[in-house]
Amino acid sequence: MRKYFFSLLIGFGLNGCLDVSSHPPNILWITVEDISPDLGCYGDPLAQTPALDDLASKGFRYSNAIANAPVCAPARNAIITGMYPSALGTLHMRSFSKEMKSSGRVPDHIQMYPELLRAAGYYCTNNSKEDYNFDLKRNIWDESSKNAHWKNRPNSQTPFFSIFNLTMTHESCINNKEKHDRLTQDLPTALRTNPDMVAVPPYYPDTPTIRTLLARHYDNIATMDRKVASILKELDEAGELENTIVFFYSDHGTGLPRHKRWLFDTGVKVPLIVYIPEKFQSLYPSQPGDEVDQLVSFVDLAPTALHLAGAQIPSNMQGQAFLGKDLKTEREYVFIARGRMDERYDMQRGVRTKRYKYLRYYEPKKSFIQYMNTPEKGPLMTELRKAEKNGALSPEALQLVSLTKPKESLFDLHTDPLELNDLSNDPNQMNQLKRLREVHDQWMIKTKDVGLIPEPIMRNWEEKSGQPIYDWIRKQGDFYEILIQMSSSENEDFLYEGLNHPNEAVRYWAGQGLYNLDQEISDFTVERLHKKLNDSIINVGISAARALLKNQHSSKQIINTLVRGLESDNEWTRLQTALVLDDFSEVMKTLEDKAQELIKTDYNKYVARVLNHGLNQLRGTDNEVR
Repeated sequence: MRKYFFSLLIGFGLNGCLDVSSHPPNILWITVEDISPDLGCYGDPLAQTPALDDLASKGFRYSNAIANAPVCAPARNAIITGMYPSALGTLHMRSFSKEMKSSGRVPDHIQMYPELLRAAGYYCTNNSKEDYNFDLKRNIWDESSKNAHWKNRPNSQTPFFSIFNLTMTHESCINNKEKHDRLTQDLPTALRTNPDMVAVPPYYPDTPTIRTLLARHYDNIATMDRKVASILKELDEAGELENTIVFFYSDHGTGLPRHKRWLFDTGVKVPLIVYIPEKFQSLYPSQPGDEVDQLVSFVDLAPTALHLAGAQIPSNMQGQAFLGKDLKTEREYVFIARGRMDERYDMQRGVRTKRYKYLRYYEPKKSFIQYMNTPEKGPLMTELRKAEKNGALSPEALQLVSLTKPKESLFDLHTDPLELNDLSNDPNQMNQLKRLREVHDQWMIKTKDVGLIPEPIMRNWEEKSGQPIYDWIRKQGDFYEILIQMSSSENEDFLYEGLNHPNEAVRYWAGQGLYNLDQEISDFTVERLHKKLNDSIINVGISAARALLKNQHSSKQIINTLVRGLESDNEWTRLQTALVLDDFSEVMKTLEDKAQELIKTDYNKYVARVLNHGLNQLRGTDNEVR
């Protein structure tokens, strides 16, 4: 058996390489869930990751690899398509699942990278998680199951592309002690983490419970590393390691609050290690063992795999290859986005360079952490809420429970890697702020970011036209630039005029913009908002109702609009309405019986979750729903 999975010759040059097009490499992806770069090779002193550290010592460790979204399904959507989920209409978490009736789809003409690799002669397997966040109605893999394996290819001369998805680092394996204990039962004591040795981030309370959770995370990583070792050993013993380019990466950051689901680097910066065999050394981005600081986006993974395989990269892919010959100029920016996270909307976008991060919050009047059923049940959020109640939160932790957010933020990642010091009001950073703000706006326009189209309106358009939103907006999107302006405007007169725009998405954002204003709105705007309660599109009426309620206006007409929203056939309209009830206890009280009925009958679990939370707040109860 070869020593420690594999060995490489040292001191080779970059000449005399094989022709990759004649001898295409095998490609193996090892993906894991919910970890930031918490590995020994990334400088973490607590991490017990000998297999990955060894792989990095013989490969390349990327220090600026960024997920496009901070949660699994949208992140995986970006990978499988090579496109931004915000452009495809697949950014909202669970924009497709068996439970959701009105969900979007990706256009049939957009091919996934496994289809293109198979056309190029590769045998492609996925073991086994897919979770691409859209209704994929065709088979794109040769095999996708728990038994899928590169060893099943028709013959040893067939090049393979193979993925192994490892799930033992998922947030549930931190929060659920029984699950964690089961997964780590074979982990030797010497590889386990002492909670007393953990460095607690400044935005968490330093309590025994939180130290235990962080220690579990490291133990999960150590368990995962042993599985990586097994996969690499299997590849080596079959004599295929010397023919295979190996990628290792996580789908997004650590599965804890302020990491997963947030656009800080703790949520989107991931480990990425690439090992390239000596025979393909012409592909090396540097010398083996080096750190590579090149910016890499998840939309770049598919084009890179296709480029390495010598396959055609389709024009619809929005990423670019970062390995291989004849590459484009290294990217200057990566773009990140957050949509609906489970039951809560909170539209956020970001632009990141190697040094700076710009964030845009489109719904700043929403609290920094909205109540979400899944994370709130976790022990870390329980500890955070307890410390909040006792007045024991640090200044850094107070941000997590703030009731509002800034409209935009700017961070210097070199001096402030945890993004605790917002520079958006620093006069010395105004040029940087304006530059990245403009880059953000132009990216939104260029990619036609459909996150600005409210989910119920987007699904209605798709249903009426019979087209996925990606295709529809490229044919009908002449309203898009004014939609961009409306979504970020603080000018009441402009927003007032927007309430009568012919496009309902623009009218919706006019109402949302009036809700976002810091100042009280004028009487003539209130009058027009009341008229919009009867808009032909119910979602515009609900947006107007929210703005009126925030400005201390209530009426029977508002209640009637919300009743129509709760009775809508569109499940996302019902969710939009439920969120208004949850935010304004006076209307929840009026519609208490209606809310209770929907909790029992609505097939969309997110509607039930929001209404249940609102009723718990109203009644002082702690009822739970699925």
